[in-house]
Amino acid sequence: MRDSTVVAPADWAYPTQIHFGLGRIRELPEACRSLGMARPLLVCDSGLAELPMTANILKACEAGGLSIALFSDIRPNPLERNATDGVAAYHAGDHDGVIALGGGSSLDTGKAIALMTVQNYPVQELTIASFLDFTEIQAKLVTEGLPPVITVPTTSGTGSEIGRASALINEESGTKKGLFHPVMMPEICLADPELTLSLPPDVTAAVGFDALSHSLETYCCAFPHPFADGVALQGMALANEALVAVYRDGSDLAARANMMMSSLAGGTAFQKGVGAVHALSHPLSSRHGIHHGLANAVLMPYVVAFNMPVIEDKLAALARYLDLPSPSGQAVIDWLVEMRAECDIPHDIAALGISENDIATLAPLAAADITAVENPVAVTEDDMTALYRAALAGDLQN
Repeated sequence: MRDSTVVAPADWAYPTQIHFGLGRIRELPEACRSLGMARPLLVCDSGLAELPMTANILKACEAGGLSIALFSDIRPNPLERNATDGVAAYHAGDHDGVIALGGGSSLDTGKAIALMTVQNYPVQELTIASFLDFTEIQAKLVTEGLPPVITVPTTSGTGSEIGRASALINEESGTKKGLFHPVMMPEICLADPELTLSLPPDVTAAVGFDALSHSLETYCCAFPHPFADGVALQGMALANEALVAVYRDGSDLAARANMMMSSLAGGTAFQKGVGAVHALSHPLSSRHGIHHGLANAVLMPYVVAFNMPVIEDKLAALARYLDLPSPSGQAVIDWLVEMRAECDIPHDIAALGISENDIATLAPLAAADITAVENPVAVTEDDMTALYRAALAGDLQN
């Protein structure tokens, strides 16, 4: 293991209180007490529930005087009913707060459970599929009286640890939809890079590219937000420095810490919006079970090439910031492709099990995705079809 002294602890508020640094997980009982939690519900996926890490957290909370219970009925790409079942467990146990432990699935589900404990409508009526639903659904939400939430990320990529949304799959339609409101932002995030040390290389790479995709798409998004752009630039710089390094050596704590900060940066910045990478990726997850970060990693260069006519100046500025070989959009594409290859991530979606026959189903879902309208170039179903075909063939000549 690399020298841990290079990872300096820090506390930030943006606005979630972020307690960053090695060993910060030991502060969990006190963090619960600071929010008035005495009977928290610990939410994580079934795989994480079986690991010693989770057993140790449960024991530490019990030793700290907390009456804690575990809910772990969560799919890797969580379903709306996972949140509904979690709400039932929350009420049955008379809990007074939520600890969300894990990657994006657990964090999204934990935040969704907290939100849904006070709602008057079922989750299926509160998730957002497009901006056409946004105003009506927001008016239905109860936004007072939510239980407090503490997030404890065990991966570095999702950004959900400080985000104001949860992505859940609607089983009836097979689409990924979102719960969204600023009150969903957790009160405290314990960001401890040591919790990511056990991640295998392939998962480390996939979640790392998820973090990178958040910052890159935010930076390129059509909506104006100069503050988000600045945070996104730093998020990409951190990933540029650390992603390949931590893939090659998972014990490198400095790289683990930088990727956790990159994830936090992406989660902070993407309040601005994302774009076609996420719109194309969501159906790959909801319909084919492909890891969201892995799908983003494969799709990113194709979407950047498609958007090039309107974002080349921003990409040139990004290339200068990252000190790439030339200040150009092509240099950014080359950087993405090279870094992806160094992390052994496929160049095309055929390697993910997608075929031409799937595109007719995927393209309408991508075009209708809530993130599609955030893309810097307006996208139609035909555009999504062309992008899927380019990614299927490995063709970057847009």
